[in-house]
Amino acid sequence: MRLVVCGTDTDVGKTIVSAWLVQGLKATYWKPVQSGLEGGGDRERVRLLLNLPSERLLPEVYAFTQPVSPHWAAELDQQPLDPERLTLPESTGHLVVETAGGVMVPLTRSWLQIDQLARWDLPIVLVARSGLGTLNHTLLTLEALRLRNLKVLGLILNGPPHADNPATLEQLGGVPVLAQLPPLQQLNAQQLAQAWQLQGLSSTFQRLMSQTTFL
Repeated sequence: MRLVVCGTDTDVGKTIVSAWLVQGLKATYWKPVQSGLEGGGDRERVRLLLNLPSERLLPEVYAFTQPVSPHWAAELDQQPLDPERLTLPESTGHLVVETAGGVMVPLTRSWLQIDQLARWDLPIVLVARSGLGTLNHTLLTLEALRLRNLKVLGLILNGPPHADNPATLEQLGGVPVLAQLPPLQQLNAQQLAQAWQLQGLSSTFQRLMSQTTFL
């Protein structure tokens, strides 16, 4: 299985959800474009969180210094981003690809994240906030993905459980809510594993794999 983790916005929890999927699926992690290197970037955050060996953490193609949109970060670092270099790596096992920012974020001034998603043509797990404001952001994102005929496996909602938003998103968005990641008492590998098990996500993704052709 190879899939892409996208977000409805910046700081919706893509990296934590990516780590959750990497752990649960025993997958390799790859974030090809990193903007902002404080703390070592997201690859280092995932490594520390899960205590992963280096072979399950692929290096970035581009790692820019400033935590801004990739197109501008590339310009600030005077390191032009070439989308032709964002080729999917060879991988014999499961691969989780994390994007930078939301789906309409520019990677260059003429190439958007969603253009790259179309080129990869991998199934997408969309991460969204659980609370107020998520309906608009999530439905707009789903519409943009649908217009490009991109396959969305489903949503993972990050944050405190909401009484209505999951059902409304499924009804209006036309995709399932695969999981909800509530605030954890401690953000560590053990707590993530417990949340995975409690929600039966191994069975969920086995079912998805049986229904979907993964490249």
